[in-house]
Amino acid sequence: MTPTRPATHTIRIWDLPTRLFHWLLALCIVALVVTAKLGGNAMNWHLILGQVVLALLIFRLLWALVGGYWSRLMQLLPSPSALSRYLRGAAHVSDRAGHNPLGALSALTMLVALIAQVASGLLADDEIAFSGPLTRFVSGETISTATHYHAHWGQYLIYALVGLHLVAIAWYSLRGHRLVPAMISGDKQLESPVTSARDSLGTRLLAAVLALVSSGLAWWVHQLGQVASF
Repeated sequence: MTPTRPATHTIRIWDLPTRLFHWLLALCIVALVVTAKLGGNAMNWHLILGQVVLALLIFRLLWALVGGYWSRLMQLLPSPSALSRYLRGAAHVSDRAGHNPLGALSALTMLVALIAQVASGLLADDEIAFSGPLTRFVSGETISTATHYHAHWGQYLIYALVGLHLVAIAWYSLRGHRLVPAMISGDKQLESPVTSARDSLGTRLLAAVLALVSSGLAWWVHQLGQVASF
């Protein structure tokens, strides 16, 4: 007899705005590393890409408040009980429908590290061809500290977290978890139903408005460095 497969439920986990954020951020990180290593005129693109990442991070923080269920801030802060169940191998379907507890902590750490890297970039000055837009507001000591962090500890931390992220994806994929396809389609096949993320025309329009607001804020921060001092 052919064994009966457990019933599966197709659930929208990742809404379109979250998926676009994820892939745009990944592309920007790769481009930022390339432009930083090239140096010279490529640093102009590095500055622009940093502005784009700033806009993406502002959007993600806003979307964590009003986005789809699995993209909310509460999903990046797993409860002690959920973390305990996961570590004991007794996780509920809802514990791993979006990010599992360890994945959620990893994603939160990545966001914090990226915010720190962008913030340090805004305050950095290599005294050659690059000066962050906020350097004129802080002391030379602060600029020196920010520059050192941005060019050394900050970038190495990002490399480590990205590497850990890729290793985790590979490991879960080998165990049959289709994480990459889910971040493309937005849907997961689960053995029992869970809350579905809102991903309607209305929520996408809201995301578009928040993206414009985020872009405007990032542009304003960038422009602070263009204002001539008298």
